[in-house]
Amino acid sequence: MQKLRIIPLGGLGEIGKNITALEFENDIVVVDCGSIFPRQDMLGIDLVIPDVTYLERNRDRVKAFLITHGHEDHIGALPYVYPHVPAPIYGTKLTCALIKGKLEEHGIESAHIQVVKPRDTVEAGAFSIQFIQVTHSINGACALAITCPAGTVIFTGDFKIDFTPIHAESTDLQTLAAWGSRGVLALLADSTNVEKPGYTMSERKIAETFRNFFKEAKGRIIIAMFASNLHRIQHIVNYCIEFKRKICFVGRSMISVTNLAREIGELRIPPDVYCEIPDLDCYEDYETVIMTTGSQGEPMSGLTRMANSDHKRLQIREGDTVVISATPIPGNEIMVSRIVDRLYKCGANVIYNRIADVHVSGHACQEELKLMQALIRPRYFIPVHGEYRMLKQHVQLAREMRVPEDRAIILELGQALELSWDEANIIGPIPTGSIMIDGLGVGDVGSVVLRDRKHLSQDGLIIVVVGVSQETGKIISGPELISRGFVYVRENEELITGARNVVLDVLSRYDTIAQSDWTAIKNGIKDELHNYLNDLLKRNPMILPIIMEA
Repeated sequence: MQKLRIIPLGGLGEIGKNITALEFENDIVVVDCGSIFPRQDMLGIDLVIPDVTYLERNRDRVKAFLITHGHEDHIGALPYVYPHVPAPIYGTKLTCALIKGKLEEHGIESAHIQVVKPRDTVEAGAFSIQFIQVTHSINGACALAITCPAGTVIFTGDFKIDFTPIHAESTDLQTLAAWGSRGVLALLADSTNVEKPGYTMSERKIAETFRNFFKEAKGRIIIAMFASNLHRIQHIVNYCIEFKRKICFVGRSMISVTNLAREIGELRIPPDVYCEIPDLDCYEDYETVIMTTGSQGEPMSGLTRMANSDHKRLQIREGDTVVISATPIPGNEIMVSRIVDRLYKCGANVIYNRIADVHVSGHACQEELKLMQALIRPRYFIPVHGEYRMLKQHVQLAREMRVPEDRAIILELGQALELSWDEANIIGPIPTGSIMIDGLGVGDVGSVVLRDRKHLSQDGLIIVVVGVSQETGKIISGPELISRGFVYVRENEELITGARNVVLDVLSRYDTIAQSDWTAIKNGIKDELHNYLNDLLKRNPMILPIIMEA
Protein backbone atom coordinates (compact mmCIF):
# COMPACT_ATOMS: atom_id res chain seq x y z
CA MET A 1 0.00 0.00 0.00
CA GLN A 2 1.44 3.37 -1.03
CA LYS A 3 1.79 5.81 1.85
CA LEU A 4 2.51 9.51 2.13
CA ARG A 5 4.48 10.78 5.10
CA ILE A 6 3.70 14.25 6.53
CA ILE A 7 6.53 15.59 8.70
CA PRO A 8 5.95 18.90 10.55
CA LEU A 9 9.24 20.56 11.47
CA GLY A 10 7.67 23.77 12.82
CA GLY A 11 4.41 25.67 13.13
CA LEU A 12 2.71 23.31 15.58
CA GLY A 13 2.23 24.45 19.17
CA GLU A 14 3.52 27.88 18.15
CA ILE A 15 2.68 30.87 15.97
CA GLY A 16 5.41 31.06 13.34
CA LYS A 17 8.38 28.95 12.22
CA ASN A 18 6.11 27.22 9.69
CA ILE A 19 7.71 24.34 7.79
CA THR A 20 6.34 20.94 6.80
CA ALA A 21 7.94 18.17 4.73
CA LEU A 22 5.97 15.73 2.59
CA GLU A 23 7.72 12.48 1.76
CA PHE A 24 6.74 9.82 -0.76
CA GLU A 25 9.19 6.96 -1.31
CA ASN A 26 12.49 8.66 -2.26
CA ASP A 27 11.15 12.18 -2.84
CA ILE A 28 10.57 15.06 -0.40
CA VAL A 29 8.97 18.48 -0.93
CA VAL A 30 8.99 21.18 1.76
CA VAL A 31 6.11 23.60 2.32
CA ASP A 32 7.36 26.97 3.64
CA CYS A 33 10.51 27.65 5.64
CA GLY A 34 9.73 30.29 8.24
CA SER A 35 11.23 31.89 11.31
CA ILE A 36 9.73 33.13 14.57
CA PHE A 37 10.54 36.10 16.79
CA PRO A 38 12.33 35.16 20.03
CA ARG A 39 10.40 34.87 23.26
CA GLN A 40 11.02 37.48 25.94
CA ASP A 41 13.19 35.04 27.89
CA MET A 42 15.51 34.55 24.88
CA LEU A 43 17.72 37.48 25.83
CA GLY A 44 19.86 38.84 23.01
CA ILE A 45 18.48 36.43 20.41
CA ASP A 46 17.59 38.01 17.06
CA LEU A 47 15.65 35.21 15.40
CA VAL A 48 14.59 31.61 15.87
CA ILE A 49 14.52 29.12 12.99
CA PRO A 50 13.48 25.45 12.80
CA ASP A 51 15.90 22.58 13.24
CA VAL A 52 16.08 20.99 9.78
CA THR A 53 18.43 18.14 10.65
CA TYR A 54 16.01 15.71 8.99
CA LEU A 55 16.19 17.65 5.71
CA GLU A 56 19.96 17.94 5.88
CA ARG A 57 20.27 14.18 6.33
CA ASN A 58 18.06 13.69 3.27
CA ARG A 59 19.15 16.71 1.23
CA ASP A 60 19.55 14.69 -1.99
CA ARG A 61 15.90 13.62 -1.74
CA VAL A 62 14.52 17.16 -1.28
CA LYS A 63 13.07 18.20 -4.65
CA ALA A 64 11.55 21.62 -3.90
CA PHE A 65 10.63 24.33 -1.43
CA LEU A 66 7.00 25.35 -2.01
CA ILE A 67 6.34 28.77 -0.49
CA THR A 68 2.76 29.84 0.17
CA HIS A 69 3.50 33.57 0.68
CA GLY A 70 6.17 36.07 1.66
CA HIS A 71 5.67 36.68 5.38
CA GLU A 72 8.66 36.10 7.65
CA ASP A 73 7.00 33.18 9.43
CA HIS A 74 6.98 31.40 6.07
CA ILE A 75 10.26 32.52 4.41
CA GLY A 76 12.45 33.88 7.23
CA ALA A 77 14.57 30.73 7.68
CA LEU A 78 15.42 30.24 3.99
CA PRO A 79 18.77 32.12 4.11
CA TYR A 80 19.93 29.74 6.85
CA VAL A 81 18.41 26.53 5.49
CA TYR A 82 18.96 26.87 1.73
CA PRO A 83 22.79 26.59 1.82
CA HIS A 84 22.42 23.19 3.53
CA VAL A 85 19.42 22.02 1.46
CA PRO A 86 19.78 23.69 -1.96
CA ALA A 87 16.52 22.65 -3.61
CA PRO A 88 14.57 24.78 -6.13
CA ILE A 89 12.22 27.38 -4.59
CA TYR A 90 8.74 27.98 -6.02
CA GLY A 91 6.42 30.90 -5.24
CA THR A 92 4.45 33.75 -6.75
CA LYS A 93 6.02 36.98 -8.02
CA LEU A 94 6.16 39.03 -4.81
CA THR A 95 7.03 35.97 -2.72
CA CYS A 96 10.00 35.16 -4.93
CA ALA A 97 11.14 38.78 -5.05
CA LEU A 98 11.17 38.94 -1.24
CA ILE A 99 13.04 35.63 -1.04
CA LYS A 100 15.58 36.72 -3.64
CA GLY A 101 16.30 39.94 -1.73
CA LYS A 102 16.59 38.06 1.56
CA LEU A 103 19.02 35.51 0.11
CA GLU A 104 21.14 38.20 -1.53
CA GLU A 105 21.46 39.99 1.83
CA HIS A 106 23.11 36.81 3.07
CA GLY A 107 25.41 36.54 0.06
CA ILE A 108 23.38 33.80 -1.67
CA GLU A 109 23.02 34.79 -5.32
CA SER A 110 22.82 31.51 -7.23
CA ALA A 111 19.58 30.13 -5.78
CA HIS A 112 17.15 28.44 -8.17
CA ILE A 113 13.99 30.51 -7.70
CA GLN A 114 11.00 29.80 -9.94
CA VAL A 115 8.08 32.26 -10.21
CA VAL A 116 4.64 30.70 -10.64
CA LYS A 117 1.13 32.08 -11.04
CA PRO A 118 -2.07 30.93 -9.35
CA ARG A 119 -3.43 27.76 -10.99
CA ASP A 120 0.05 26.91 -12.36
CA THR A 121 1.21 23.34 -11.77
CA VAL A 122 4.83 22.32 -11.15
CA GLU A 123 6.42 18.87 -10.98
CA ALA A 124 8.89 17.89 -8.25
CA GLY A 125 9.91 14.23 -8.18
CA ALA A 126 6.85 12.10 -7.49
CA PHE A 127 4.83 15.22 -6.61
CA SER A 128 2.64 17.48 -8.72
CA ILE A 129 1.76 20.81 -7.10
CA GLN A 130 -0.91 23.33 -8.06
CA PHE A 131 -0.79 26.85 -6.61
CA ILE A 132 -4.27 28.18 -5.73
CA GLN A 133 -5.08 31.86 -5.13
CA VAL A 134 -6.12 32.78 -1.57
CA THR A 135 -6.74 36.14 0.07
CA HIS A 136 -4.35 37.13 2.85
CA SER A 137 -2.71 40.31 4.14
CA ILE A 138 0.05 40.13 1.53
CA ASN A 139 -0.04 39.89 -2.25
CA GLY A 140 0.52 36.56 -3.94
CA ALA A 141 -0.64 34.22 -1.16
CA CYS A 142 -1.54 30.71 -2.31
CA ALA A 143 -2.88 27.44 -1.05
CA LEU A 144 -1.22 24.29 -2.40
CA ALA A 145 -2.74 21.12 -3.84
CA ILE A 146 0.07 18.55 -3.62
CA THR A 147 -0.57 15.27 -5.42
CA CYS A 148 1.42 12.03 -5.36
CA PRO A 149 0.44 8.38 -6.01
CA ALA A 150 -0.85 8.12 -2.42
CA GLY A 151 -3.35 10.96 -2.90
CA THR A 152 -3.76 14.74 -2.74
CA VAL A 153 -2.96 16.95 0.23
CA ILE A 154 -4.29 20.53 0.44
CA PHE A 155 -2.32 23.13 2.39
CA THR A 156 -4.44 26.24 2.89
CA GLY A 157 -1.46 28.39 3.89
CA ASP A 158 -2.51 31.58 5.68
CA PHE A 159 -5.85 32.60 4.23
CA LYS A 160 -9.20 34.27 4.72
CA ILE A 161 -12.30 34.39 2.55
CA ASP A 162 -12.92 38.02 1.63
CA PHE A 163 -15.60 38.37 -1.03
CA THR A 164 -14.84 42.09 -1.51
CA PRO A 165 -11.03 42.34 -1.35
CA ILE A 166 -9.18 45.45 -2.48
CA HIS A 167 -6.76 45.22 -5.41
CA ALA A 168 -6.74 41.41 -5.21
CA GLU A 169 -8.64 38.40 -6.38
CA SER A 170 -10.80 36.50 -3.94
CA THR A 171 -9.85 33.10 -2.62
CA ASP A 172 -10.27 30.67 -5.54
CA LEU A 173 -13.14 28.69 -4.08
CA GLN A 174 -13.95 27.16 -7.46
CA THR A 175 -10.58 25.44 -7.76
CA LEU A 176 -10.63 24.34 -4.14
CA ALA A 177 -14.09 22.86 -4.59
CA ALA A 178 -12.94 21.05 -7.74
CA TRP A 179 -10.19 19.37 -5.77
CA GLY A 180 -12.70 18.47 -3.08
CA SER A 181 -14.92 16.76 -5.63
CA ARG A 182 -12.01 14.58 -6.81
CA GLY A 183 -11.24 13.35 -3.31
CA VAL A 184 -8.63 14.85 -0.99
CA LEU A 185 -6.51 12.63 1.24
CA ALA A 186 -5.72 15.31 3.82
CA LEU A 187 -6.37 18.98 4.57
CA LEU A 188 -3.82 20.97 6.57
CA ALA A 189 -5.50 24.24 7.52
CA ASP A 190 -4.46 27.51 9.16
CA SER A 191 -5.61 27.64 12.82
CA THR A 192 -4.52 31.18 13.75
CA ASN A 193 -8.03 32.66 14.15
CA VAL A 194 -9.95 29.53 15.08
CA GLU A 195 -10.87 31.07 18.45
CA LYS A 196 -12.81 33.87 16.73
CA PRO A 197 -16.43 33.23 15.71
CA GLY A 198 -18.04 34.50 12.53
CA TYR A 199 -16.19 35.90 9.54
CA THR A 200 -13.11 38.08 9.19
CA MET A 201 -14.06 41.65 8.37
CA SER A 202 -13.44 42.70 4.77
CA GLU A 203 -10.46 44.88 3.90
CA ARG A 204 -12.91 47.18 2.13
CA LYS A 205 -14.30 48.22 5.54
CA ILE A 206 -10.81 49.38 6.53
CA ALA A 207 -10.54 51.36 3.32
CA GLU A 208 -13.72 53.25 4.19
CA THR A 209 -12.32 54.11 7.62
CA PHE A 210 -9.12 55.46 6.09
CA ARG A 211 -11.07 57.60 3.66
CA ASN A 212 -12.71 59.34 6.60
CA PHE A 213 -9.29 60.07 8.12
CA PHE A 214 -8.20 61.71 4.89
CA LYS A 215 -11.37 63.81 4.85
CA GLU A 216 -11.05 65.00 8.45
CA ALA A 217 -7.30 65.35 9.06
CA LYS A 218 -6.07 68.96 9.10
CA GLY A 219 -2.36 68.16 9.50
CA ARG A 220 -0.01 65.35 8.65
CA ILE A 221 -1.31 61.79 8.50
CA ILE A 222 1.18 59.25 9.88
CA ILE A 223 0.28 55.59 9.39
CA ALA A 224 2.15 52.74 11.07
CA MET A 225 1.53 49.29 9.63
CA PHE A 226 3.18 46.15 8.29
CA ALA A 227 5.14 46.88 5.13
CA SER A 228 3.96 43.65 3.50
CA ASN A 229 0.29 44.69 3.38
CA LEU A 230 0.56 46.14 -0.10
CA HIS A 231 -3.20 46.08 -0.75
CA ARG A 232 -3.72 48.56 2.09
CA ILE A 233 -0.72 50.66 1.08
CA GLN A 234 -2.03 50.87 -2.48
CA HIS A 235 -5.40 52.10 -1.26
CA ILE A 236 -3.69 54.75 0.87
CA VAL A 237 -1.73 55.82 -2.21
CA ASN A 238 -5.01 56.15 -4.10
CA TYR A 239 -6.39 58.38 -1.34
CA CYS A 240 -3.24 60.49 -1.54
CA ILE A 241 -4.00 61.01 -5.21
CA GLU A 242 -7.66 61.85 -4.49
CA PHE A 243 -6.92 64.24 -1.62
CA LYS A 244 -3.79 65.74 -3.20
CA ARG A 245 -1.27 64.58 -0.62
CA LYS A 246 2.30 63.37 -1.06
CA ILE A 247 3.34 60.01 0.40
CA CYS A 248 6.66 59.31 2.09
CA PHE A 249 7.96 55.98 3.41
CA VAL A 250 9.96 55.76 6.64
CA GLY A 251 11.70 52.75 8.20
CA ARG A 252 14.07 50.21 6.67
CA SER A 253 11.57 47.43 5.98
CA MET A 254 8.89 49.86 4.78
CA ILE A 255 11.29 51.44 2.28
CA SER A 256 12.80 48.15 1.07
CA VAL A 257 9.49 46.32 0.61
CA THR A 258 7.71 49.20 -1.12
CA ASN A 259 10.69 49.83 -3.41
CA LEU A 260 10.74 46.15 -4.33
CA ALA A 261 6.96 46.11 -4.88
CA ARG A 262 7.18 49.14 -7.16
CA GLU A 263 9.95 47.53 -9.19
CA ILE A 264 7.91 44.40 -9.92
CA GLY A 265 4.63 46.24 -10.46
CA GLU A 266 2.84 45.12 -7.29
CA LEU A 267 2.61 48.73 -6.03
CA ARG A 268 1.79 51.66 -8.29
CA ILE A 269 2.70 55.16 -7.13
CA PRO A 270 2.70 58.09 -9.59
CA PRO A 271 6.04 59.98 -9.47
CA ASP A 272 4.29 63.25 -8.56
CA VAL A 273 2.72 61.63 -5.47
CA TYR A 274 5.87 60.01 -4.04
CA CYS A 275 8.42 62.02 -2.07
CA GLU A 276 11.52 61.41 0.05
CA ILE A 277 11.95 62.51 3.67
CA PRO A 278 13.98 65.67 2.83
CA ASP A 279 11.23 66.80 0.45
CA LEU A 280 8.58 66.90 3.22
CA ASP A 281 9.74 70.38 4.27
CA CYS A 282 8.64 71.68 0.88
CA TYR A 283 4.99 70.94 1.63
CA GLU A 284 2.42 72.01 4.18
CA ASP A 285 1.43 69.48 6.80
CA TYR A 286 -2.00 68.98 5.25
CA GLU A 287 -0.30 67.93 2.01
CA THR A 288 1.65 64.95 3.37
CA VAL A 289 1.20 61.33 4.44
CA ILE A 290 3.97 59.37 6.15
CA MET A 291 3.93 55.57 6.04
CA THR A 292 6.18 54.08 8.69
CA THR A 293 7.16 50.95 10.55
CA GLY A 294 6.40 50.65 14.26
CA SER A 295 2.89 49.23 14.50
CA GLN A 296 4.16 46.80 17.17
CA GLY A 297 5.97 49.44 19.23
CA GLU A 298 9.41 48.15 18.21
CA PRO A 299 12.10 50.26 19.97
CA MET A 300 14.07 51.06 16.79
CA SER A 301 11.13 51.51 14.44
CA GLY A 302 10.29 54.74 12.65
CA LEU A 303 7.18 55.55 14.71
CA THR A 304 8.91 54.94 18.04
CA ARG A 305 11.88 57.10 17.12
CA MET A 306 9.57 59.88 15.96
CA ALA A 307 7.54 59.71 19.17
CA ASN A 308 10.69 59.79 21.31
CA SER A 309 12.27 62.63 19.28
CA ASP A 310 15.10 60.26 18.32
CA HIS A 311 14.51 60.47 14.59
CA LYS A 312 17.00 62.66 12.74
CA ARG A 313 14.42 64.35 10.53
CA LEU A 314 10.91 63.64 11.83
CA GLN A 315 9.15 64.18 15.15
CA ILE A 316 5.52 63.89 16.22
CA ARG A 317 3.94 67.28 16.76
CA GLU A 318 0.66 68.92 17.65
CA GLY A 319 -2.01 68.35 15.01
CA ASP A 320 -0.67 65.09 13.57
CA THR A 321 -3.12 62.26 12.99
CA VAL A 322 -1.37 58.99 13.82
CA VAL A 323 -3.02 55.73 12.75
CA ILE A 324 -1.65 52.44 14.11
CA SER A 325 -3.08 50.06 11.53
CA ALA A 326 -2.34 46.71 13.18
CA THR A 327 -3.35 44.52 16.08
CA PRO A 328 -0.59 43.97 18.65
CA ILE A 329 1.07 40.59 18.33
CA PRO A 330 0.72 38.68 21.63
CA GLY A 331 3.51 39.92 23.90
CA ASN A 332 3.73 43.36 22.26
CA GLU A 333 0.70 44.91 23.95
CA ILE A 334 2.72 46.80 26.57
CA MET A 335 5.09 48.31 24.00
CA VAL A 336 2.20 49.43 21.82
CA SER A 337 0.39 50.98 24.82
CA ARG A 338 3.51 52.94 25.74
CA ILE A 339 3.82 54.31 22.22
CA VAL A 340 0.15 55.34 22.19
CA ASP A 341 0.67 57.22 25.48
CA ARG A 342 3.78 58.90 24.13
CA LEU A 343 2.00 59.95 20.94
CA TYR A 344 -0.81 61.56 22.95
CA LYS A 345 1.76 63.44 25.04
CA CYS A 346 3.25 64.79 21.83
CA GLY A 347 -0.15 66.27 20.91
CA ALA A 348 -1.13 63.82 18.20
CA ASN A 349 -4.62 62.51 17.52
CA VAL A 350 -4.04 58.75 17.85
CA ILE A 351 -6.28 56.17 16.20
CA TYR A 352 -5.74 52.48 16.92
CA ASN A 353 -7.64 49.21 16.86
CA ARG A 354 -9.52 49.69 20.14
CA ILE A 355 -11.25 52.87 19.01
CA ALA A 356 -11.67 52.42 15.25
CA ASP A 357 -11.65 49.79 12.50
CA VAL A 358 -8.08 50.41 11.35
CA HIS A 359 -6.96 46.82 10.91
CA VAL A 360 -8.39 43.50 9.84
CA SER A 361 -6.77 40.12 10.21
CA GLY A 362 -5.48 38.14 7.25
CA HIS A 363 -6.61 34.86 8.81
CA ALA A 364 -9.90 32.98 8.57
CA CYS A 365 -12.36 32.93 11.47
CA GLN A 366 -14.59 29.98 12.35
CA GLU A 367 -17.21 30.29 9.60
CA GLU A 368 -14.53 30.60 6.92
CA LEU A 369 -12.73 27.56 8.30
CA LYS A 370 -16.02 25.64 8.15
CA LEU A 371 -16.49 26.72 4.54
CA MET A 372 -13.01 25.43 3.69
CA GLN A 373 -13.91 22.09 5.30
CA ALA A 374 -17.17 21.92 3.35
CA LEU A 375 -15.40 22.59 0.04
CA ILE A 376 -12.49 20.21 0.50
CA ARG A 377 -14.26 17.34 2.35
CA PRO A 378 -10.93 15.71 3.26
CA ARG A 379 -10.45 12.09 4.27
CA TYR A 380 -8.15 13.31 7.09
CA PHE A 381 -7.87 16.69 8.76
CA ILE A 382 -4.66 18.05 10.38
CA PRO A 383 -4.75 21.55 11.92
CA VAL A 384 -1.51 23.56 11.60
CA HIS A 385 -0.20 27.08 12.24
CA GLY A 386 -1.24 27.52 15.85
CA GLU A 387 -0.61 26.91 19.51
CA TYR A 388 -1.96 23.68 20.97
CA ARG A 389 -5.26 25.16 22.19
CA MET A 390 -5.88 26.46 18.65
CA LEU A 391 -5.16 23.07 17.10
CA LYS A 392 -7.51 21.45 19.62
CA GLN A 393 -10.32 23.91 18.90
CA HIS A 394 -9.81 23.47 15.15
CA VAL A 395 -10.27 19.72 15.55
CA GLN A 396 -13.49 20.40 17.49
CA LEU A 397 -14.64 22.64 14.65
CA ALA A 398 -13.90 19.87 12.15
CA ARG A 399 -15.92 17.45 14.28
CA GLU A 400 -18.88 19.83 13.92
CA MET A 401 -18.38 19.43 10.15
CA ARG A 402 -18.78 15.66 10.58
CA VAL A 403 -15.10 14.76 10.29
CA PRO A 404 -14.81 11.43 12.18
CA GLU A 405 -12.89 11.62 15.43
CA ASP A 406 -10.18 9.19 14.30
CA ARG A 407 -9.56 11.22 11.15
CA ALA A 408 -9.03 14.62 12.83
CA ILE A 409 -5.43 14.37 13.98
CA ILE A 410 -3.35 16.73 16.11
CA LEU A 411 0.36 16.27 15.44
CA GLU A 412 3.23 17.50 17.58
CA LEU A 413 6.72 18.44 16.52
CA GLY A 414 8.85 15.31 16.49
CA GLN A 415 6.04 13.19 15.09
CA ALA A 416 5.30 12.19 11.51
CA LEU A 417 2.05 10.98 10.03
CA GLU A 418 1.97 8.09 7.54
CA LEU A 419 -1.18 8.25 5.44
CA SER A 420 -3.02 6.09 3.00
CA TRP A 421 -6.71 6.27 2.15
CA ASP A 422 -7.50 3.51 4.65
CA GLU A 423 -4.91 4.03 7.36
CA ALA A 424 -3.18 6.77 9.37
CA ASN A 425 -0.30 6.08 11.75
CA ILE A 426 1.77 8.45 13.85
CA ILE A 427 5.45 7.54 13.82
CA GLY A 428 8.64 9.06 15.16
CA PRO A 429 10.66 10.46 16.64
CA ILE A 430 11.80 12.95 14.00
CA PRO A 431 14.56 15.43 15.00
CA THR A 432 12.97 18.85 15.45
CA GLY A 433 13.49 21.91 17.60
CA SER A 434 14.61 25.51 17.46
CA ILE A 435 17.89 27.04 16.34
CA MET A 436 18.65 30.48 17.76
CA ILE A 437 20.28 33.22 15.70
CA ASP A 438 22.42 35.76 17.59
CA GLY A 439 24.17 38.20 15.26
CA LEU A 440 26.18 36.09 12.83
CA GLY A 441 26.08 33.08 15.13
CA VAL A 442 23.73 30.28 14.13
CA GLY A 443 22.98 27.70 16.80
CA ASP A 444 25.90 28.64 19.03
CA VAL A 445 23.59 29.91 21.78
CA GLY A 446 21.78 27.22 23.74
CA SER A 447 19.86 26.82 26.97
CA VAL A 448 22.98 27.15 29.16
CA VAL A 449 23.95 30.48 27.62
CA LEU A 450 20.38 31.76 27.86
CA ARG A 451 20.24 30.71 31.50
CA ASP A 452 23.42 32.69 32.21
CA ARG A 453 22.04 35.72 30.36
CA LYS A 454 18.85 35.56 32.40
CA HIS A 455 20.87 35.26 35.60
CA LEU A 456 22.96 38.30 34.66
CA SER A 457 19.90 40.34 33.71
CA GLN A 458 18.14 39.61 36.99
CA ASP A 459 20.93 39.61 39.57
CA GLY A 460 24.03 41.17 38.05
CA LEU A 461 27.67 40.09 38.25
CA ILE A 462 30.54 40.19 40.73
CA ILE A 463 34.05 39.54 39.44
CA VAL A 464 36.69 38.57 42.00
CA VAL A 465 40.27 39.08 40.80
CA VAL A 466 43.27 37.65 42.66
CA GLY A 467 46.92 38.03 41.57
CA VAL A 468 49.29 35.18 42.47
CA SER A 469 53.07 34.97 42.16
CA GLN A 470 54.07 32.38 39.60
CA GLU A 471 57.26 31.62 41.54
CA THR A 472 56.06 31.51 45.16
CA GLY A 473 52.31 30.90 44.87
CA LYS A 474 51.70 33.79 47.25
CA ILE A 475 49.00 36.43 46.75
CA ILE A 476 50.57 39.61 45.36
CA SER A 477 47.42 41.62 44.58
CA GLY A 478 43.75 41.62 45.44
CA PRO A 479 41.31 40.31 46.00
CA GLU A 480 39.63 43.05 43.97
CA LEU A 481 35.84 42.97 43.58
CA ILE A 482 34.17 44.44 40.50
CA SER A 483 30.37 44.82 40.46
CA ARG A 484 28.29 45.06 37.29
CA GLY A 485 24.52 45.27 37.65
CA PHE A 486 24.65 44.19 41.31
CA VAL A 487 25.47 47.20 43.50
CA TYR A 488 27.23 50.52 42.98
CA VAL A 489 30.60 49.96 44.68
CA ARG A 490 31.18 53.54 45.86
CA GLU A 491 27.88 53.60 47.71
CA ASN A 492 28.29 50.14 49.25
CA GLU A 493 31.83 50.15 50.61
CA GLU A 494 30.89 48.27 53.78
CA LEU A 495 29.27 45.48 51.76
CA ILE A 496 32.25 45.21 49.40
CA THR A 497 34.69 45.19 52.34
CA GLY A 498 32.75 42.33 53.94
CA ALA A 499 32.72 40.43 50.65
CA ARG A 500 36.47 40.95 50.28
CA ASN A 501 36.98 39.54 53.77
CA VAL A 502 34.97 36.46 52.82
CA VAL A 503 37.28 35.89 49.85
CA LEU A 504 40.36 36.42 52.02
CA ASP A 505 39.05 33.84 54.45
CA VAL A 506 38.81 31.27 51.64
CA LEU A 507 42.32 32.12 50.40
CA SER A 508 43.76 31.90 53.93
CA ARG A 509 43.09 28.16 53.93
CA TYR A 510 45.95 27.68 51.48
CA ASP A 511 49.62 28.36 52.32
CA THR A 512 50.40 28.74 48.65
CA ILE A 513 48.12 28.76 45.65
CA ALA A 514 49.15 26.19 43.08
CA GLN A 515 47.35 25.77 39.75
CA SER A 516 46.12 22.37 40.92
CA ASP A 517 44.14 24.16 43.65
CA TRP A 518 42.53 26.78 41.44
CA THR A 519 39.27 24.90 40.79
CA ALA A 520 38.71 24.20 44.47
CA ILE A 521 39.56 27.80 45.41
CA LYS A 522 37.17 29.24 42.79
CA ASN A 523 34.36 26.96 43.92
CA GLY A 524 35.02 27.92 47.54
CA ILE A 525 34.88 31.63 46.70
CA LYS A 526 31.60 31.15 44.81
CA ASP A 527 29.97 29.18 47.64
CA GLU A 528 31.10 31.39 50.52
CA LEU A 529 30.38 34.65 48.71
CA HIS A 530 26.97 33.40 47.62
CA ASN A 531 26.06 32.55 51.22
CA TYR A 532 27.30 35.93 52.46
CA LEU A 533 25.37 37.98 49.90
CA ASN A 534 22.24 35.88 50.18
CA ASP A 535 22.17 36.17 53.98
CA LEU A 536 22.77 39.92 53.82
CA LEU A 537 20.68 41.02 50.81
CA LYS A 538 18.71 37.98 49.63
CA ARG A 539 20.34 38.41 46.22
CA ASN A 540 22.10 35.91 44.01
CA PRO A 541 24.49 37.61 41.57
CA MET A 542 26.66 35.61 39.20
CA ILE A 543 30.08 35.27 40.81
CA LEU A 544 33.12 34.98 38.54
CA PRO A 545 36.45 34.34 40.34
CA ILE A 546 39.61 35.00 38.28
CA ILE A 547 43.10 33.95 39.43
CA MET A 548 45.99 35.42 37.48
CA GLU A 549 49.68 34.51 37.69
CA ALA A 550 52.35 37.18 37.46
